[in-house]
Amino acid sequence: MTAALTDTHCHLYFQDYSDDLDEVLDRAWDQGVKRILIPGIDLETSRQAVELAEKHPGLFAAVGIHPNDALSWKDNTEDELRKLAAHPKVLAIGEIGLDFYRDRTPKTWQITVFRLQLALAAEVGLPVVIHSRQAIEELWPFLQIWQEQLAESNLPLSLRPGVLHSFDENFVWARKAIDKNFFIGISGPVTLRKAVVKHELVQHTPLTSLLIETDSPFLTPHPFRGRRNEPAHTTYIADRIADLKQTTHQTVLEQTYANAVSLFSWPP
Repeated sequence: MTAALTDTHCHLYFQDYSDDLDEVLDRAWDQGVKRILIPGIDLETSRQAVELAEKHPGLFAAVGIHPNDALSWKDNTEDELRKLAAHPKVLAIGEIGLDFYRDRTPKTWQITVFRLQLALAAEVGLPVVIHSRQAIEELWPFLQIWQEQLAESNLPLSLRPGVLHSFDENFVWARKAIDKNFFIGISGPVTLRKAVVKHELVQHTPLTSLLIETDSPFLTPHPFRGRRNEPAHTTYIADRIADLKQTTHQTVLEQTYANAVSLFSWPP
């Protein structure tokens, strides 16, 4: 296997990239990034993610409704997501989950939309990209029961159910997720000197359970804080993981690439 970087969460359809997307992608390829997953946050951006994936061989899409956009859910939303999920370059359902940090959508409706999309993921056999912000205690029981139901039904998805994107909790919660075969997404804040909880998370989490992501244009790593984030910055996240795990950059590349292949079934 040729070691390569993967950015497993990047919102390239945002206006932040409208003037220089080709240059952004060139910088990513130059840094050794081979695959980029673009998750939608509503129907429109899910369609845009698919359109971008169609134009570039290294780009792939996830489709879903973000909890902060859950009020956009209409009677036809599930059918539209199902149609998009049938596209060969759609590899996951996401970005979905719960967000109790921002008061944009009632909690009860967030939960309803989240559960509908978990059911859709099970139906179409695609892993989920999970957003959780100040909501892990409410979110985890739904995710745990969903994975256990997949396992009871002997569905292969139970072995690769998804990733907790840009994980913002401690290792106690990460251990629960790993025990149910979920991956843990590591993003730019791990490079910050004062991010002690994130450092401990990486140190205690097996490398076989980690994915690298930028969440671009957000969560820019050191030394680029204050600027727009982009997929080329995955190399700085990989470097920090290698430091924290006391291993080599190459080892981190090889294992996180293999992890992404396992979860998303990246094509050759």
